[in-house]
Parts: sequence; structure tokens; C-alpha cells
Amino acid sequence: MKDLKKEDIQQEVYDLYDDYAHNKLDRRQFVEKLSLYAVGGITVASLLSFMSPKYLATIQVQPDDARLNSDYISYESPKGGGTIKGLLSLPENTKGKLSGIIVVHENRGLNPYIEDVGRIAALDGYITIAPDALSPLGGYPGNDDDGRELQKQRNRDKMLEDFIAAFTYLKNHKNCNGNIGVVGFCFGGWISNMMAVKVPNLKAAVPFYGGQPTAEEAAQIKTPLLLQYAGLDTRVNEGWPAFEAILKENKREYKAYFYPEVNHGFHNTSTPRYDKPAADLAWERTMAFFKEKLV
Repeated sequence: MKDLKKEDIQQEVYDLYDDYAHNKLDRRQFVEKLSLYAVGGITVASLLSFMSPKYLATIQVQPDDARLNSDYISYESPKGGGTIKGLLSLPENTKGKLSGIIVVHENRGLNPYIEDVGRIAALDGYITIAPDALSPLGGYPGNDDDGRELQKQRNRDKMLEDFIAAFTYLKNHKNCNGNIGVVGFCFGGWISNMMAVKVPNLKAAVPFYGGQPTAEEAAQIKTPLLLQYAGLDTRVNEGWPAFEAILKENKREYKAYFYPEVNHGFHNTSTPRYDKPAADLAWERTMAFFKEKLV
């Protein structure tokens, strides 16, 4: 079986994976369509393996990193799913109060990549919380396929309430100064946009390749936005012109970046959609934005 590299994979395979990851194809349909690209020593099995997340090999900050105090907590979401589990991280031996960041997962629950993002942000001097919107269904089940199936069982507006409740939890935490931002990916990008709509005291929102609010919702935004888009992500990007028009019309503060020739999910270290130069630049911009706004 041929050892695959990113340059071996045609763009159509990434597009198929995007459709699969966003529930437009079931696994059987995904495998059937992948077979069209199993040529020249490339097998369907090798394509499946290559496209699947490699979490253990790609974690950047280990859960037991001595620089952090990082552990699971629970909080109440009375308008959402009830008791929600989240990973709370802050620098070890923190004295005084820190600004806070809510880290919002994709459409599959709190997987190791999102937990890693929470720890990475905490190392920059923040208290972070990465909630699991699958908590009412038992939590992230250990793999993304089952996670997507579980998340489809929840109402997304109820899940939005779970992340709004995380804002309240952080705001009241003894180590938080009340200056809170949100960063989210894919589904979490939509949540980040919607928190900018729904949470007047939110200081900053950074949606990565997130679905846009309606025109009526967008007009309500007061929170400064830093929007990160993948150049090849036509599915999400098609909603940007209308969203930008509303932001401009209402004189909202925003900055949007499009990273050319990268796919949806380019920040996720665990799959071949990851693009390190774009991911590093987008994260650098994210943390600079939080440093400016969370004061």
C-alpha cells in the first residue's frame, strides 16, 4: 500500500471529506465516492486512513503540561442542555485575574484537538474553557463519526445557550476579570458569530470558517469580529458577501482574512486539511486580536 502524502490527494477528495464531515454524505456514500480516486497504488483503505484525524500524534500541549492547571469542570446551562462538561485551563500558579476565552468545538463534540486549542490559548496567559455540547448525551464519544451522529441529535440553538452559559461561568470565575472573547471552528465559528449577536458584553469573537448569521441577526452585532476563512471553502464563503454588507451598513468593527489555497479545517492539526503556515498566521492574528480587545 502506497504511503500517501498531501500532494497525492486531489482536491476532489478534500471536497468529499468536507461533505462527509458536514453530514452531506453518509459513510457508505463517502467510501463509494472515494473509490473513484483509488488508482495508481492508492487504495480506498489508505485514503480513509489518510483523511481520518490523528489526534494523539498531533497534540501540541499535553494534558499534563506542568505549565498549566487544566482539568474538567461542569457548569449549568438552564436554557440549554442542563449540566455541561468543559475543560478549564489556566497558567499554573495564577495569581490575580485573567481575561477569558471560550473555545468552541466543531460539529462532533469536545475532541482532543479542541482541548489542545484551549490549552494553547491558556499558555498565552488566559483562563480558557472548552465546553462539550454533547454533555447531555454522554459527552464526546471518543471518535468523530459517532460524535457527529450525537451532535445531530441536539438542537443548535440549545447548544448556543450552552456556550452562552459558559460565558456566564467564566465571568463569575474567581480567576477571570470579566473580559471574555470566543474563538470557534466550523460549527464553533457559527457559535462565535451568534455569541456576538446574543452576548452584549462579549469583548471579541473569532470565527474560523463559520456559518454566518441571518441579516436580522447580523444587524444586532456590537462585538468586534476577526473572521478567518479558507480560500477553497466555497460552501462557507458564499455567505460572506451578504454578511459583510450588513456589517458595513451598520458600521460594525470587523476584519476578515481569506487564506488562499487552503481547505475548510485548515487550523485542525489532526487531518491533512491542516496547513501549518496558514494556521500559524491565523492563530497569531487571533491572539493579537484578543490581546488588543480583552482589556
